[in-house]
Amino acid sequence: MNSFQKIGITTVIAVYLLIWVGGLVRSTGSGMGCPDWPKCFGQWIPPTEEQQLPKNYKDIYAQKRKDKNEKLAKYLDFLGWIELSNAIKGDKNTYFEADFNATKTWIEYINRLIGVLIGFFIIFTFIFSLKYWKKNRLVVYLSAFSLILVIFQGWIGSVVVSTNLLPGLISFHMSLAILEVFILMWAVARSFESETSFIYIKKNINTLNIVLIISIILVFVQIILGTQVRQAVDVVAKRVGEGARGTWVENLGIEFYIHRSFSWLILFFHILLVFQVKKLSATHKKYLKISKILLGIVIVEFFSGVGLAYLGMPAVLQPLHLLLAVIIMGFHFALLILFNPKRFLKFNQNEEKKYQLV
Repeated sequence: MNSFQKIGITTVIAVYLLIWVGGLVRSTGSGMGCPDWPKCFGQWIPPTEEQQLPKNYKDIYAQKRKDKNEKLAKYLDFLGWIELSNAIKGDKNTYFEADFNATKTWIEYINRLIGVLIGFFIIFTFIFSLKYWKKNRLVVYLSAFSLILVIFQGWIGSVVVSTNLLPGLISFHMSLAILEVFILMWAVARSFESETSFIYIKKNINTLNIVLIISIILVFVQIILGTQVRQAVDVVAKRVGEGARGTWVENLGIEFYIHRSFSWLILFFHILLVFQVKKLSATHKKYLKISKILLGIVIVEFFSGVGLAYLGMPAVLQPLHLLLAVIIMGFHFALLILFNPKRFLKFNQNEEKKYQLV
């Protein structure tokens, strides 16, 4: 592997780490551990005790968020996004300031530090991609797009903080993280095009693609549903308290039951995917192996959801549940590339003769 491929793969792994840490932030209720952004309580190194803060710190940071949101609402009005603007201005929870908690503050701050580290990784990914400018410009374009995306993602993160975890923005924030994984994976995969043999699938490819794309859509919808359930959990947790964690599930609404039932549909389509890949010839054994690993991860994800539902929402399972879902989507995208190399990769006529058509 060359330098670009090494840094690209490292960056993909780092993004997954950030997603896991983000899930930890949510599961511990640390999302507002820092009431401002990019600093934390106006400091680059967060406080460890409440005595280090002004007595009226709640009023100070609530007012700062209000001022920032008013500016944001004006921009949204100008862009014609009136509904989102009104949601930000009309949500009273936006200006609620939680009590200082050093543990939650540092969990959120570590999340931000990892985010900054990943930003540097993506910058290096883009710099190393420039070697492909003459022979494979899409690698450069994808790397540049990932850099723009991570900057935008950082800004959205600041808006999430200023709006006190506005529900729709959290789902959008997660969607951008998944897109970031896809873009980076595509850039790395394309850089391997002249070094790796891909077997073109002729038989059964349309059915394979249909089953795979449906699986991708179902898992993405499930992740969005999961963010809705997580928001409902936050509401229940505030109402009944952390000490009654075991009763959280029974206090959830219809979104939880939809999310739970949806998992059976996802499991069915991944079993169907394995059967479809199994119909291919013996030359496609590696594809069957990957699809079986994917099914195994789906099953583990299924049972982690069961654990959340029946073990009282243990905090340790929540970030794992989210991480597994995004890993599943990473496998989806890898299979999509393997099934359709001509659509995602670039071959010249001389190279194409090396590849086996089945």
